[in-house]
Amino acid sequence: MALISRAARTHLRAADVLEEFARTLWYLRAIMLGQVLLFIVLSTAMYYFGGPVETSDRSASPPGETFYFCAITALTIGYGDVVPTTTFGRIDALLLGLVGLLMTGLVIAAAVRGVQEATRSRSEHD
Repeated sequence: MALISRAARTHLRAADVLEEFARTLWYLRAIMLGQVLLFIVLSTAMYYFGGPVETSDRSASPPGETFYFCAITALTIGYGDVVPTTTFGRIDALLLGLVGLLMTGLVIAAAVRGVQEATRSRSEHD
């Protein structure tokens, strides 16, 4: 019978993983806040200078629809129901996508680190 390593036998508790995840996000708070502020600035710039229009009737998008477009773009979903019509708007949409990609990457990295740290601390206690 194969030997099972000590780390493989360690059972993680969700509370430990979430605690480490939250701790990691707390360490990253300045970076995350900077990205949220950049998202707000880019979203505001999109409304005023990006020329977002709804594709169904080519009408100018209200602020709520513009923010929706920016959030969907930052999440890299991109439904296509609202599109920028100016060069600035297209560049802004690209930057929003990059900000969203970085934000998603940081959250995933924090989650992975939470699992790693919880595993490490659990194996030290066993």
